[in-house]
Amino acid sequence: MRKSIQKLGFVAVLAFMASCNGDFVNKQPLGEVVLSGVWQDGPLAEAFVSEIYNGFGQGGFDEQMLASLTDEALFTHPGRGINTFTEARSNPADIGWINNTYEWGAMYSRIRACNLAIENLSTPQFSDATLATRLLGEAKFMRAYFYQQLTRYYGGVPIIDRAYKLGEADYTVKRNTYEECITFITKDLDDAATALKGKSLLPGRATEAAALALKSRVLLYAASDLHDIPTAKTKSTTIAGFSNPEVLGYTSGSRADRWQKAKAAAKAVISLGSYGYELNLSAPVSKDQGTTNYINVSTAKNGGEKDLILGRYFTDLKDEAGAWVGRNNGPNGYHNWAGNTPLQNLVDDYEMMDGSKFDWSDATKATTPYQNRDPRFYGTILYDGAPWKPRPSDVAGKDPNNQIQTGQYQVTNSSGAVVAVAGLDTRQSSVEDWNGSRTGYYMRKFIDPNPSIVDQNTRQQIPWPLIRYTEAVLNYVEACIELGEDAEAKTYLNKIRFRAGMPAITETGSALRDRYRNERRIEMAYEEQRYHDARRWMIAPNTLGQQARIVQITGTLKSGKTVSLYKYDPNSYTYKYQVTNIDPGIENRKWLDKMYFVPINRDEMNRNNKLVQNPGY
Repeated sequence: MRKSIQKLGFVAVLAFMASCNGDFVNKQPLGEVVLSGVWQDGPLAEAFVSEIYNGFGQGGFDEQMLASLTDEALFTHPGRGINTFTEARSNPADIGWINNTYEWGAMYSRIRACNLAIENLSTPQFSDATLATRLLGEAKFMRAYFYQQLTRYYGGVPIIDRAYKLGEADYTVKRNTYEECITFITKDLDDAATALKGKSLLPGRATEAAALALKSRVLLYAASDLHDIPTAKTKSTTIAGFSNPEVLGYTSGSRADRWQKAKAAAKAVISLGSYGYELNLSAPVSKDQGTTNYINVSTAKNGGEKDLILGRYFTDLKDEAGAWVGRNNGPNGYHNWAGNTPLQNLVDDYEMMDGSKFDWSDATKATTPYQNRDPRFYGTILYDGAPWKPRPSDVAGKDPNNQIQTGQYQVTNSSGAVVAVAGLDTRQSSVEDWNGSRTGYYMRKFIDPNPSIVDQNTRQQIPWPLIRYTEAVLNYVEACIELGEDAEAKTYLNKIRFRAGMPAITETGSALRDRYRNERRIEMAYEEQRYHDARRWMIAPNTLGQQARIVQITGTLKSGKTVSLYKYDPNSYTYKYQVTNIDPGIENRKWLDKMYFVPINRDEMNRNNKLVQNPGY
């Protein structure tokens, strides 16, 4: 006979099937709970639902970040499979690096757990009705979240709304249309918002606001170019030639109505009134305050936590990759690993403080490219000469000024001769050169600036922003622009800019759309937004498909100057900044239109002959 049992961990219950016979079946193992008993006990049911949250993974804080599939970053270390995608070599048999936060099997495993919870909590078997309602709302939110992950990577997927049992006649199922998936997801989110309304929960758990904000994201995507098939066909011959476009987007219906729904969903989040940080300003703050505000938001500290609707949290009690963001991405001159380093492509898109574009053809800007930039630049990127934490004790003597060094500089040696030395944070450094940046930059965002957090050996506790209030505001702005409501769009877009210390945007029409898209790029950098935005706007060929650009920096001593120990000093040095494409032997990016959607793995296709593969694979 078979009994379904649950293993109870610290805060988790893991379901599995055990096959056995004889007298042993009447002996319940210590530390295990019979499945039926889970749903008869409120705390056990809560433990089951709590475990489902592990489907969030590290959020976006894995060592390999989604940013490195975009024009935001480059992953430094070879052999990890991440450039399989960026070089357009992916196919159903070998799709390269894929994160478990959107991997097909991993998501459906979590969806099954949600289905089990929903089935058993819809008619609760324990007496605490308030708890049952709340857990049901959380389970519906998470089912919607995991389906949202699948649809924004794959398009329409099979909707499974029950837990399959052993011995069923058929486990194969076809893909639902994209429209059916969006309808299903938004219904779950509406149910979750109702169930969770007024509930005060611990950080990291689903809330009414999280449900409404996720609905805003889902409906924004649904209204975008990629998922409006008549529009998508005009921009992609691959999509135009696909025989099952209904699994990729809407083949009919009013796109204006979809934008209206997206606008209304975003406004519902804004109207909650209990979230948001420094978004009621009538003029820009100072440059320094703009950087501080941005750091507060990205670290969820000093008031910035009010912008975080749903986060993936990390503590010192558990050794997780999400707690090692500084080590994984920081400079090698601090004994860190330089994982996902910013590209010049991103750096060039930060505006000047007056709102004008940065331009390398402007001699003044090209000579001092890191001065007077959007304050968010200084909260996102570590650049040559940027002040940073104290160096480790074994490196402190080489850089007592604690400045990032990503260039090659002249110094005067003990014999009085001028010689060239490599910066401490380069791939020619005297400190762990193999971990040096290939781009000339390092990631600053999401790294705790507290000097007591020594990134190489200390875990930090910065949460990953699964959903930010600012995202909902940006969603509202985008929907307003697409509906021709430019004045309303600028009102809310400028709230975000004022918080960052940037002047108001005044453009209208297509120029306003361009400014908005760049604003979203800058504000949401490294937050797993760019990959999806570039695809749904169908601008990927000219953005994600760009070659990765880097900067090479040299510091030449000025006449009469002598320096024995290097530090950034424009009075002593003339600096030259040369922007080039990265060596194609390291990464040679290419865009193919099939990359608008991720392919379904061949193993899944072999298991389910009713599945239709995405176009181009």
